[in-house]
Amino acid sequence: DANRQISEYKFKLSKAEQDITTLEQNIGRLEGQVARYKNAAENAEKVEDELKAEKRKLQRELRTALDKIEEMEMTNSHLIKRLEKMKANRTALLSQQ
Repeated sequence: DANRQISEYKFKLSKAEQDITTLEQNIGRLEGQVARYKNAAENAEKVEDELKAEKRKLQRELRTALDKIEEMEMTNSHLIKRLEKMKANRTALLSQQ
């Protein structure tokens, strides 16, 4: 009876050692995944920061371009008015002659 119990305990010990080995392998695999996910998250944050900086730069460029467009439209309007005045003066001068 004692031999049977010893054999049973040896079997349980062997099974427990196998389970421990399997769990240690799982721990190693999961630690590797955690490291990869951490790297991926850090890279994603870096890319996000770069994209935010690029967005701010593009928004500044857009504001500058819109300001230039507004300035050019005002200049164009002013020049059109001057041209119309010059045409009116020319017509007036021609009609006087």
